[in-house]
Amino acid sequence: MPFNVFIHVQHLLGTGHAVRAASIGKALMAKGAKVTLATGNTLPPTLDTGDLTIVNLPAVRSPDASFKRLVTLDNEDFDEAWKKTRVESTLEAFQSDRFDLLLTETYPFGRRHFEFELSELLKAAKTCSHPPMIATSIRDILVRKQELWKEEWMADQALTFYDRILIHSDPDFVQLADSFPFADKVEHLVRYTGYVGGGDRPEPPDGVGVDEVIISCGGGAVADALLSAALEARPLSRRAEDTLWRILVGHDVSDNAFEILKKSASSGVIVERARKDFPGLLKRARLSVSQAGYNTVLDILKAGIPAVFVPFAQINETEQAQRAEALAAHGRAVVTAEKDLTPERLAASIDDALALPRSNHQVQLGGAKQSAEILINDLKERAA
Repeated sequence: MPFNVFIHVQHLLGTGHAVRAASIGKALMAKGAKVTLATGNTLPPTLDTGDLTIVNLPAVRSPDASFKRLVTLDNEDFDEAWKKTRVESTLEAFQSDRFDLLLTETYPFGRRHFEFELSELLKAAKTCSHPPMIATSIRDILVRKQELWKEEWMADQALTFYDRILIHSDPDFVQLADSFPFADKVEHLVRYTGYVGGGDRPEPPDGVGVDEVIISCGGGAVADALLSAALEARPLSRRAEDTLWRILVGHDVSDNAFEILKKSASSGVIVERARKDFPGLLKRARLSVSQAGYNTVLDILKAGIPAVFVPFAQINETEQAQRAEALAAHGRAVVTAEKDLTPERLAASIDDALALPRSNHQVQLGGAKQSAEILINDLKERAA
């Protein structure tokens, strides 16, 4: 009998959480597992979920980067009745079958907004007649909390409920202790998997992307400053003013705003929507300019090209800045602070990045496959 896996994922603004969860799910299926992916938000249109069984929970998202207010897809604040429906939907999906593994993406190391739901899911898992193994999947860097007790609570939750903590990073770049002060308490549960990519993607048409400067912004919900500066920076660059600049605008940017960006583009600049062949574009490009989200950084590392990072750093966000600085320390990128961004500064950073020597450091990749191997081995040992 194949192992039966239930994955819970909730992305609020960016798409990285969903991409990682789907990648791990597909890697588990490649090893013979049956996988159900329960998602608390609409999956991005560029995401290939393969043969995963998708359960669409009542959807919720964050309208901005503060994450203080969450809304339904109709932009309505959710209330206690909505919470009750969400819990019922999650438990119904989980209790519809006998699962050998419950994998929560991020929680308990984030997503405290969903404690009302996930605490019930964990209790249900622990008290069912055949309790599954419980694991969590977290990215390379956690967002630091202002209150230390919240981080200690995360460690305590992991010790109480979890059998395994998967960290999707290369420990030569980033370790859990770099962004989590109680890493020592949970060290015995931790396994590093390498970075998790988004799976196979199509190749661009012949010639597209060659020697270009590729500017990207993930979903684009918090990329106004980067997009505005990029539109004006090309003639200010000394090293990249002679090549095509391609600005990829995420699907979280409204159609009206997208049309304004297209009309603002000058000669030598193409503005288009985010593309499924983005990794292939990077492999052919001269330079990448982006924020420092997990999936984008991974695609840049795999492509091996120099990069400029403008990390999203509003409202106490630290994750992208830490990731960008880690890569800069390895000579892989130039970092420009979002608060100081101007077309002139962006052009100067692009010129500096193009002068960087090529790095020989091989980043540990294959995180989805390695995650699946770790989890399947854990399940086999548990069943023995």
